[in-house]
Amino acid sequence: MKRRAFLRNSTGLAGLSLTGLAINPAESASRPADLKITDIRGCTVRAGGENYPIIKIYTNQDVYGLGEVRDSGRLSQALIYKSFLVGQDPLNIEGILKRIKPMAGQSRNGGGYSAIDMALCDIAGKVLGIPAYRLFGSKRRSKITAYCDTPSESDPEVYKALMKKRLDMGFTHYKMDLQKRLIQDKPGALSGQSPTDKGLAYWGEYVEAVRSVIGYDKVLGADHFGYLNVDDGIRLGKAMEKYSLAYIEDVINWDRTNSIQLNKMITDGSPTPTLNGEDLFGLEAFRPWIENHAVDIIHPDMETSGGIIETKKIADYANMFGIPVMFHFAGSPVGCIASLHCACLVDDFISMENHAVDTPWWGDLVTGVEKPIINKGEYTVPEKPGLGVELNEEVVKQHLIIPGYFEPTPQFDKPMVGTHFGIPVDAIKK
Repeated sequence: MKRRAFLRNSTGLAGLSLTGLAINPAESASRPADLKITDIRGCTVRAGGENYPIIKIYTNQDVYGLGEVRDSGRLSQALIYKSFLVGQDPLNIEGILKRIKPMAGQSRNGGGYSAIDMALCDIAGKVLGIPAYRLFGSKRRSKITAYCDTPSESDPEVYKALMKKRLDMGFTHYKMDLQKRLIQDKPGALSGQSPTDKGLAYWGEYVEAVRSVIGYDKVLGADHFGYLNVDDGIRLGKAMEKYSLAYIEDVINWDRTNSIQLNKMITDGSPTPTLNGEDLFGLEAFRPWIENHAVDIIHPDMETSGGIIETKKIADYANMFGIPVMFHFAGSPVGCIASLHCACLVDDFISMENHAVDTPWWGDLVTGVEKPIINKGEYTVPEKPGLGVELNEEVVKQHLIIPGYFEPTPQFDKPMVGTHFGIPVDAIKK
């Protein structure tokens, strides 16, 4: 699939317009009187190479919401906002998020904010009796294409075996890792940190091995190239063109000086599309990437980018500039299902990642949703109220990496972030 053909054919637009809060009164429950947030707690699960910090926001009327901090982040990134949450009306979602947004930040520092967004949307959907996505419009699709991450293997035969497993599971979108360790011991492959033309050819041999298994009719992207400069990135894009790669991901990381300008130069010079954005938080951070067309495909991770509400704003803005959207995702089924509620609302949407194909019990962490969560390479958007997913307590407890299952959090009762303006002195001293 050629560069422009991939971008042009990434999705069929449904032609639907956003209508705001699309609620049928006959389907919605009554809004509980005096609904208030009473607590926030969490637990941390370990699966494969990732940690999953999962939170619950509790209310005074036996309704709670689930959310998830970005993979391998920390529960504390959400729990520090406790003093901003307790006593608040959980249906005032954007009001609460506006209060805590100044304390959030890029990369994993956006994880706590994002988890709280998910949990509040879960509560609101449950209270109103509608799936979370209907809080923000009409879905464009019921099925979301999953793209399957595959860790790098130095033995091409092992790499091929992993891809064969994924092919047999019905995936049509794939990603492979092309790390420098795959070529670092090959003669003439690297000049300093830059791959030589010979090094790019060695990487190409791995891509060719994967293509020999999945064929050229499937979507395949690549990631994890390590430190590259602009010239490296352009040469990489040209070298990968003959393998019909759908994209090269994070060629230059977001935190490099002048990363937007550097990525734009690669995007303009590479015949292979570019993908970036998994560590950016908030529309403000994505805006210059989009407006300058520094990347061909925007790639937010909803557990970093700001949860359902903020990520939908990011995706809509990208679509206004003709840039399609993919979702990075490497978390638990909680964050996965929450991400689907956002992905189904995006016009020009390609696919959403999954990192857990090699973890057989990953889907067992939750109940209430269609199993398997990925069936023949696709996710299904839930239709139950809220996120539509509940934790399987027995399985979650089996895989805790840190002791404690939604234990009380009195250590976070006092304000821990932000300023003391407007807070009575007596409250600060308590």
